[in-house]
Amino acid sequence: MSLATLCQRCALCCDGNLFATVPLHAGEVDAVRRRGLVVLERDAGAALAQPCAALQAQRCTIYDDRPGPCRSYECMLYAALAADEVGLDDALAVVAEARTRLGAVAAALPGDGPPLARARVAAREGHLSPETHALVVRAGEFLERRFRGHTRR
Repeated sequence: MSLATLCQRCALCCDGNLFATVPLHAGEVDAVRRRGLVVLERDAGAALAQPCAALQAQRCTIYDDRPGPCRSYECMLYAALAADEVGLDDALAVVAEARTRLGAVAAALPGDGPPLARARVAAREGHLSPETHALVVRAGEFLERRFRGHTRR
């Protein structure tokens, strides 16, 4: 129960902060489209666009019927909780810290969408101040150390 609780309260892998897309298995594309989700056709195959349209208020509305790659992804925090290396309350505190760091980046940048994606655009266009760059680096490093990894896509 606590693993699903973590996922349903976190959703960083679904909101565009960790990933821009999620590769789909060929047999899942039609089902994903029927749910009204955006499927991108790429050279490497179909992918689910992020942030995911099934995400509402940081909760997956299709959690019990989500695509295979979403089911198989385990972030490092999930793996630590599954291995009893961290408790649910501590894991949720890490999620809250990640959201705080991402919120600081979002507040420093105009527009909508995932803050780190907006920061990449601002950096390419030369509109990222040194202060905002520092916020982006700190948020990115935090996500890298605590969330990325343990994928079986």
